[in-house]
Amino acid sequence: MKQREVQFYSEGFKILGDYFLPDDLKPGEKRPGIVLCHGYSGIRPLILPDYAAVFVAAGFPCLTFDYRGFNGSEGPKWRIQALEQIDDIRNAITYLQAQDEVDADQIGIWGTSNGGAHVVYTAGIDERVKVAVGQVGYGDGERLLMDIRSPEERRQLLDTLAKDRTQRVLTGKGGAADTASLLASPQTKAFFAEALKVMPDFYCEIPWQSAEATMEYRPIDVAHKIAPRALMLIGAEQDDLCKIDGYKAVFDAAGQPKKWLQYPISHYQIYTPEWVAPSAKAAAEFFTEHLKR
Repeated sequence: MKQREVQFYSEGFKILGDYFLPDDLKPGEKRPGIVLCHGYSGIRPLILPDYAAVFVAAGFPCLTFDYRGFNGSEGPKWRIQALEQIDDIRNAITYLQAQDEVDADQIGIWGTSNGGAHVVYTAGIDERVKVAVGQVGYGDGERLLMDIRSPEERRQLLDTLAKDRTQRVLTGKGGAADTASLLASPQTKAFFAEALKVMPDFYCEIPWQSAEATMEYRPIDVAHKIAPRALMLIGAEQDDLCKIDGYKAVFDAAGQPKKWLQYPISHYQIYTPEWVAPSAKAAAEFFTEHLKR
């Protein structure tokens, strides 16, 4: 596998990425390509290379990248606006299409967690995506932030968002919360506590404005637009963040061809070697079946 750092632009912001190529590519050969999309506050050195390695081994050129404002990419720091990140994904697709080794008419996208929602939305609005594979994602941003909270915690969150909106309008500045506190699930808090020990750069504080935008984000509303292009979704039965019933509802809203898988694991277990292997293998096989060589 060959790998090099690359850059492209998304609405004027310089985006950093990594471009991976199979060793057996012949001169002048073009193959289907895959864009990999990270989760909420994810950065490309974490998790994505494990999946890219499997997809490249299956013969696909792959592109990973950091959303604007994260890691090395330009943009307002740590701002997560779903539709802005969708633009980043679509511009990543354009960059991948422009590469000599890639068949521009055969593009797949893969995403995890927040990226597992983003691939549904992107495929729903961008017909350049021929195959979409998502895992441990969601279809309704309000459910994402509300389901894990008690009724009192929900009221507190809504009150915080309303006060922050007023503060932004009156002063031009809003508040923020660290990712684990914002997402609030026990699994998220445990994962971040361990991840930050080995990758301190993973820490970030998400503006309340981003939380407000997440509440309004509903990939499920465009899932029906993906067919007749192919969709595969993978859910985690013990997921306390992206509840499996909500992700299954996205799958049910989509047309054929489609495939559903679920594993008896929690949200972040899918990133352990034991579960990266089958989830990546299943995705690679789905891409192989539905992207034309």
